[in-house]
Amino acid sequence: MAGTPARTMAFQRQLCRATTTTSTPLTTAFPKPSLAPLQFRRHIQQDIAITRTGKPIIRISGGRSSLGGHTATVFGATGFLGRYIVNRLARAGCTVVVPFRDEYAKRHLKVSGDLGRVVFIEYDLRNTTSIEESVRHSDIVYNLVGRDYETKNFDFDSVHVEGTRRIAEAVAKYDVDRFVQVSSHSANPQSPSKFYRTKYQGEQVAKEIFPETTVVRPAPMFGFEDRLLHRLANATNLLSCNNMQERFWPVHCIDVGAALEQIGLDDTTVGQTYELHGPKEYNMMQLKEMVDREILKTRRHINVPKAIMAPMTELLDKVLWWPVGSRDEVEREYLDQVIDKNAKTFKDLDMEPADIANFTFKYLVRSPARRSAMVWSLGLISFCSNITAARRTTICRP
Repeated sequence: MAGTPARTMAFQRQLCRATTTTSTPLTTAFPKPSLAPLQFRRHIQQDIAITRTGKPIIRISGGRSSLGGHTATVFGATGFLGRYIVNRLARAGCTVVVPFRDEYAKRHLKVSGDLGRVVFIEYDLRNTTSIEESVRHSDIVYNLVGRDYETKNFDFDSVHVEGTRRIAEAVAKYDVDRFVQVSSHSANPQSPSKFYRTKYQGEQVAKEIFPETTVVRPAPMFGFEDRLLHRLANATNLLSCNNMQERFWPVHCIDVGAALEQIGLDDTTVGQTYELHGPKEYNMMQLKEMVDREILKTRRHINVPKAIMAPMTELLDKVLWWPVGSRDEVEREYLDQVIDKNAKTFKDLDMEPADIANFTFKYLVRSPARRSAMVWSLGLISFCSNITAARRTTICRP
């Protein structure tokens, strides 16, 4: 019995008691185990997921220090929207590849994830080899590359159409699981704006090369580094067009980043088009009034006719080396946002977008305009207090 396992010995002892001390049959002494289905823990069933192309991916509910997860490439990550999607992916444990052009424009993204989770690769939008090197190990690719105005090196066609073509070809070459093309609201082939026309052409090129492309059209976004609220609060923003009657549905950049993460991880969104817009429509004049209340100042805007503003901005754009506007931006001020009724929205992602009226104070409380107004107010209060104290001293003096 020295080599007999303890469990076998216990079973033999129990069997001996059943046969010697009682006449109860063995079938009643040892009841049959219940045939109830086994209960598995939920998180064990979701450890490994199979992607669209059959690639196994480890999905765990960890944080930025967790291992496994997806490998995502985010083109245009150094822009306004890019930092929010990089932050969400990296803090969830995903490996994020960030192609960059400017060394100083990508440094703030390094701390978005744990050590080694954010990988930087220098690339050029005209260099196919660098683009392929950026996507060859990824299973999700986001294209956020875009320009609000044309330059001598990059016009709308070379960025929105040809750049998208090279990225989509690299995605198709390495058979990447997911490709998310971030376009723009009001993308239309018949639009008077070249920006909207080329955005639509970029969507069609991506779908033609990679039919599983998911197109996302965000509305004008607001946040800490936006060009919406802070532009209205800027003292240099004096000239405007269309009496600031452009109408659109502003959306929170954090909501767009969360939606992009969910779209990239959900394979049911393949080949869909999403219109991501806010819950309420505003015109530019209404937003100006909201901004004026927050910065404690009233910004004056001079309305300039389109026939004068368009050629003037075109001339200044050629003479000056910093962005001062363009003819196409003037054209866009006369176009209201157009929403595709057939496209999906936040509601299809079980998300509720935030209203811009609830965030104006948060994003403008530290603006230079509000701080200068507060300094003047505090200085005036201090000056009045000193005068009052001096008068009291004079009156009380014998």
